[in-house]
Amino acid sequence: MLDEKYDFYSPSNFNIHDLDPMLQRSLEVMNNLDFFTLRHCNNVGNLTARLCGYLNCNSKFTLHCLIAGYVHDIGKLFIPPEITNKNGPLTNEEYEIMKTHTTLGYQFCLKDINLRPYSDGPYYHHEGLNGSGYPRGLKAFDIPYSGQIIRVADEYDAIVTKRQYTTHVNISETLKELIKDATPSKEMLALDAIKENERYGKINPKPLKALFKAVIDDTLYEISSIMDYQDYIRDQLKRLDQIKKYQSKMEKAKKQVQKDYYAEGMKMLFQSGESVDNLDQVYSEFKEAIDTREERIKKLYNEIKIIKRLRV
Repeated sequence: MLDEKYDFYSPSNFNIHDLDPMLQRSLEVMNNLDFFTLRHCNNVGNLTARLCGYLNCNSKFTLHCLIAGYVHDIGKLFIPPEITNKNGPLTNEEYEIMKTHTTLGYQFCLKDINLRPYSDGPYYHHEGLNGSGYPRGLKAFDIPYSGQIIRVADEYDAIVTKRQYTTHVNISETLKELIKDATPSKEMLALDAIKENERYGKINPKPLKALFKAVIDDTLYEISSIMDYQDYIRDQLKRLDQIKKYQSKMEKAKKQVQKDYYAEGMKMLFQSGESVDNLDQVYSEFKEAIDTREERIKKLYNEIKIIKRLRV
């Protein structure tokens, strides 16, 4: 049985290789990141661009956000690998070092004329509207819109990666976590900031709502992929049904030439690892695979219903 495969994100990704050759050369430095960070950067860049599309941003701004999102963690090139690759929580001291990836990435981009326009990605993606972020603790609209969008994409992909999602079942739980970050809180760093920031959470609700739409589309894409796989399984069941018919006719045949004819027909239809001895088992596994994926489709449609009811 072939494995079912699909991309967790809908495969509408922009190709970095379509960019200006000079910019491409500057972006080659990203290949020095570890595999997981680079994949995260790819996901954030493309998801940021998709959010821009749902927000009806123009193409120039969308392209800017895609690249800024792609390089948002470029500063991790300068963080010790024993910190970036640590299994388990960071110590307070390690966390302070990790936080410097924002300013380090910003400074690195400023030194490269091709990356300079996209330095907002590294610099602002951890700032919070309520002033709780870093590196500068900026508030509200002191944070560029690009940075606000990238933060949503960054947080979402970070949670998805940490929880090791392979399906969108229960993805609404992740969105509920982000809603908490978009909700204003009375717990501010300073009492005199409460009144000024009581309208804001950490992240902007507008790109978060756009994320809801993107996640629904990704969930529909997963459903479509499962249905395509179910079509493949049904074709396999038809093939196995034909083998069973040949087997029945072979057992009823009285002449050896007829028995040989049906046996040859079965042989032609068998795939690798299949035989008369395990025919019933293979058939049962395919039937079970259909039922399992039917149940997952129901759960995914239920996720869409939950997401549509979410409010920020």
